[in-house]
Amino acid sequence: MQLPQHIGIIMDGNGRWAKQKKMPVSYGHKCGADAIQTLIEESDKLGIKYITAYTFSTENWKRPKSEVNYLMSLLQEFLNDTSGRLEKSNIRIRFIGSRDKLKKSMIKSMEKIEKISKHKSGLNFIIALNYGARQEIADAVKNICNDVCSKNLDINNINEDLIKEYLYTKDIPDPDLIIRPSGEQRLSNFLLYQASYSELWFSDILWPDFTIEHLKKAINDFNKRNRRFGERSDES
Repeated sequence: MQLPQHIGIIMDGNGRWAKQKKMPVSYGHKCGADAIQTLIEESDKLGIKYITAYTFSTENWKRPKSEVNYLMSLLQEFLNDTSGRLEKSNIRIRFIGSRDKLKKSMIKSMEKIEKISKHKSGLNFIIALNYGARQEIADAVKNICNDVCSKNLDINNINEDLIKEYLYTKDIPDPDLIIRPSGEQRLSNFLLYQASYSELWFSDILWPDFTIEHLKKAINDFNKRNRRFGERSDES
């Protein structure tokens, strides 16, 4: 099985999964967090190099305050637990997104985890936290404009490669495969610039039920696709 170098995952369906089980939404989010933790550990064993998980979007702040507060506390708990487990793993953890609106305690935990895992050589687990692709692109445009105005950048040197250097993912390869469970078939503001040539894989599985076997199926389907990147095929 040929592995994609980078897989993006839109974790979706926690609330519906909880509702089906007649449980509160918070229970769905907790089980969803357990699912990604297990999947990351199994993916590292499989040999995957990069996984980016859409954990909390810039739009998620619009959810009910009680749900947002629970998600933030769950994320903090996840970070605290991860910090202890890092000693036993070879997984590197990184964060992308805006750190505005995040509590100082959470930012401190994020910085600690990135520092501790910086030299790990296994799977790069990228957590998209307070992330929105449109915001990412807007931030890139602002920074490019600042550099042009300060004469640190010649406007004639702006091209696709340079824009990538201003994105949150500047030193991370574009995703080969993006997975979205739960029956929805859209990117929802996730890695829009980077996903130009990503293969998309959708399924009706709700996120807490997603396992390494489902990931393997997505990878198998990925390997059956003819990725031409705009080039003509022999059949065309």
